[in-house]
Amino acid sequence: MKKAINTWPFVIIISLTLGLAPFVPEPHIWGKLRWIAGGAKGMQPIDWFDTLLHGLPWLLLIRLIILKTVARIKN
Repeated sequence: MKKAINTWPFVIIISLTLGLAPFVPEPHIWGKLRWIAGGAKGMQPIDWFDTLLHGLPWLLLIRLIILKTVARIKN
């Protein structure tokens, strides 16, 4: 698994599936982020966990971008 989280195909696939699901009527993570930006009024612990669950693939993608950029700069 350690190698998988450092590969582009895996991170992109989980970002586009788990990170965006469910897709209709809007990506779930987008709705949660709008809710938080609006003050997070009424958010329960399960909503925060759900935000973490759907946000983790995007954090892994950002992490991978940073790691690859830093490695490229060093070389």
